Amino acid sequence: MSNDKNKPNEIDEATGVQTTGHEWDGIKELDNPMPRWWLWTFIASIIFAVGYVIYYPAIPLIDGSTMGISGETNRSLLKQETQIANQKRAEKFALLDKTPLLDIQKNDALNRFAVRGGKSLFKVNCVQCHGSGASGGPGYPNLNDDEWIWGGDLEAIYTTIAHGARNGEDDDERVSEMPAFGRDEILNRKQIASAAEYVLKLSGQDHDAAIALQGAVIFEENCTSCHGETGLGGRELGAPSLADAIWLYGGSREEIISQISTPKSGVMPPWKARLGEGAVKQLTIYVHSLGGGENTKVE
Repeated sequence: MSNDKNKPNEIDEATGVQTTGHEWDGIKELDNPMPRWWLWTFIASIIFAVGYVIYYPAIPLIDGSTMGISGETNRSLLKQETQIANQKRAEKFALLDKTPLLDIQKNDALNRFAVRGGKSLFKVNCVQCHGSGASGGPGYPNLNDDEWIWGGDLEAIYTTIAHGARNGEDDDERVSEMPAFGRDEILNRKQIASAAEYVLKLSGQDHDAAIALQGAVIFEENCTSCHGETGLGGRELGAPSLADAIWLYGGSREEIISQISTPKSGVMPPWKARLGEGAVKQLTIYVHSLGGGENTKVE
């Protein structure tokens, strides 16, 4: 307990330091001065604080704060840096807008800008359908391989991205439509099954040779105008190849029959109207760089 009596200050025998006169349960409080280093540090911090308040914005006010001698704030610095960045970005996009795609690829600095920008744009606008790795999925084509529905050179990719496909918004959209041979009763079930068997043969899968032979006739009469006599497809019409192992909607017998009977088709937005010319060129350069891009023909 504290000693209630006010004792005069005395000297502690063990340390030789004067006490404060306070004592708790036999423990006396010594009157040691603060260390010099601590005192000078404390004084320096006060001087620094006063200088900071004078030089920088510091004291809150109703409509803001005191601006200080410098008149600078993090917000003003951010605004300046953002303006500089936006100006440089605008200059780059202006250059992209007027530079042909092939020339962009030949310019290392501009090509890097396009690829990096295209990658960012792809992550925001395209991964929902084509996947984060651009490998596609059911109904959405893989952009990493060399199998292209509408063409894989720079101009073809640009046109597809800029105008989209089957969106009903752009006059220059990519359009391809497969007849619903089953739903519209163009072919009966047996004919559809025979045609599917022939498609299995074209793609190198196990099939019934006799039924596939019947399907070849049906295929020739109904499918070659788009997919070609050998099933290799046609880019002018957006008709995919049926002679490989790449399938948008599945390559099993049941899936092929389903696609012939009631075909599915994807929709792609016209990105030029939404993102602008420069952004579409960035996406074009990026997609072309993924690995399956074809050489652009120089006329």
